[in-house]
Amino acid sequence: MDTKPLKDALAAAWKQTAPRPFDPAKPVVKLHEATYDDEEIWEVLNCLLHTEVTMGPKVKRFEQEFAKKFGHAHAVMVNSGSSANLLAVAGLANEQTANRLKPGDEVIVPALCWSTTVWPLIQHQLVPVIVDPDSKTLNIDVNEIAKAIGPRTRAIMPVPIYGNPCDMDAIMAIARKHNLTVIEDSCESLGATYRGRHVGSFGRVGTFSFYYSHHITTLEGGMVVTDDFELAETMRALRAHGWTREMDQPKKHLDAHPDINAKFLFVNIGYNLRATEPQAAMGSAQLRKLDRFIQIRADNARTWLQDLAPMAEYFDFVSVTPGSTSSWFGFPMRVKAGAPFTARELMAYFQARGIEMRPLNAGNIAVQPAMKSYPHRVVGELPQGNSIMKNGFTFGNHQHVDPAARSYITSTLRSFVAEKTGKKS
Repeated sequence: MDTKPLKDALAAAWKQTAPRPFDPAKPVVKLHEATYDDEEIWEVLNCLLHTEVTMGPKVKRFEQEFAKKFGHAHAVMVNSGSSANLLAVAGLANEQTANRLKPGDEVIVPALCWSTTVWPLIQHQLVPVIVDPDSKTLNIDVNEIAKAIGPRTRAIMPVPIYGNPCDMDAIMAIARKHNLTVIEDSCESLGATYRGRHVGSFGRVGTFSFYYSHHITTLEGGMVVTDDFELAETMRALRAHGWTREMDQPKKHLDAHPDINAKFLFVNIGYNLRATEPQAAMGSAQLRKLDRFIQIRADNARTWLQDLAPMAEYFDFVSVTPGSTSSWFGFPMRVKAGAPFTARELMAYFQARGIEMRPLNAGNIAVQPAMKSYPHRVVGELPQGNSIMKNGFTFGNHQHVDPAARSYITSTLRSFVAEKTGKKS
C-alpha cells in the first residue's frame, strides 16, 4: 500500500486546523494547545489501518522507551493518570504484595493535590492524612509531614505541584526513619528533576499522566513506574483482569497450573485499565518532543519571573525547590493577602481579554464536600491550603506560548494592577 498520498493529505489537513501563532489583533492564549501534529495523527491512523488496536507490542515499546529515558526499571502503561494512581495504590495494597498497605493504614498527602490523588486511597480503605503545603514551593511541607506521623502511618504520597519537584531528600529521610512507603504522584511533573534524578524515581512507585493538557499526550493515558519487579508484575496483572497474559515472567504461574488455558489464567483480582496501541504509538512520537516542550515552558517561566517581579507587592510567585529543575506545568501564582483585588476579579479580567485561567488543582482537598463522607485526618488548620484555594491561579504555559503571547499576558497583568491600584508596574 502506497501511504504517501494519505500522509500528504493528512499533513495538508493538519495545516488547516493546527494551532495558529498568537495574533495581536485577535488575542487568545489558551490554557493548552495540542502537543501533537500530523506525525502523531498518522501513527494513530496507521494503527487503525492495520487493526493494531488493543494493547500489544506498541504499548510494550513505549513502556520500555519511557523507562529508559527517565531511569526506571519497569513501566506499566494505563488508560489515564488517574488510573495510574489507582493501579499504584492497588498494587501496594494487594494481598500478594510484600510489606503491603492494609485497610486502616494512614497515608500522608498534601492539601494541594488532585482528587484522584486521594480517591484511590479511600477506595482501598486507606486513610488520607492531609497536611499543609509549603508557602513558597506549594509542595507538601516536610515539617508538617513530621507532625502528621502517628501509630497508623504507613506511607507518604508527595505531589510535585505544577512541575516543581518536592524536597525528596527530606521526604526520603523521614520515610527511612519511620519505615514508610513513598508513592510519588508525579502526574503534573513529567521531565522534572531533583538533584539530577527524575521525579517518580525516588519512591517505591511513581505515576505520570498523558492527558491532553499535560506535557505530552496520548489523549488519555498514564504510566506507573517502579524498580520493584514483583510489584510491577502484580500491577501488570491488576491492569488487565488479573490474568498473566502481559506479565514479563508468567512461567511460574503457568507451570503451577498446567490444566488451565495459558491465555486465560487468572492469578489475582484486576481491573481493565489497559492502554491501546494507537495511544502508545502516539506516546512514542510525543516522547521525542518532550525536551523541547519543557525548554519552552522553562524559558517562559524565567521571563515571567523577571518581568513580573515589580508586582511582588501583590503576588506570590512559586520558588523552584533548591537543587531542582521544574517542568513548569503552568505558571502558578497567588494574590497576596491584603491586595486591593481578588483572584476571581483577576481571572474574570483575563478571561474577558482572551486569556484562559484556572484555579490551582482541587485547592484544599480537605474542604471538598466529598471528603465529608469518608474517613480522613487533617493536621492543623491548613492555612496555606486555604489561601491557595482562595487566591491561587494559573494561566497557560505550554509549547505554543510564544514571546508575543507571553508579552500579552504580562501587559494584561500590568494593566489590571494599574486599574486596581492606580500604580504602573
